[in-house]
Amino acid sequence: MSAIIKPVISEKANYLTNLRNDYSFLVDTKANKIEIKKAVEETYNVKVADVRTMIYAPKVSSKYTKKGLQVGKTNKLKKAVITLEKGEAIDVFS
Repeated sequence: MSAIIKPVISEKANYLTNLRNDYSFLVDTKANKIEIKKAVEETYNVKVADVRTMIYAPKVSSKYTKKGLQVGKTNKLKKAVITLEKGEAIDVFS
């Protein structure tokens, strides 16, 4: 099982790609930086210079219905920002 779930495609992620050669990925919450680096290098055949990770806490929402207060939450997410070596690139859209 790969540590990478999917690439993040947003305006900010695209800006970082053009500015600093950084790519953003949603990754498994239990994966560490070494596993993420190996997965990116094997999947995209590139050299990774740096890996930065961040964990997003689940968001709690509540609503009032006929049955009373309904409480729910989203899943916990982990995002990794990958910096590649000079001259390396990933084609995310193919």
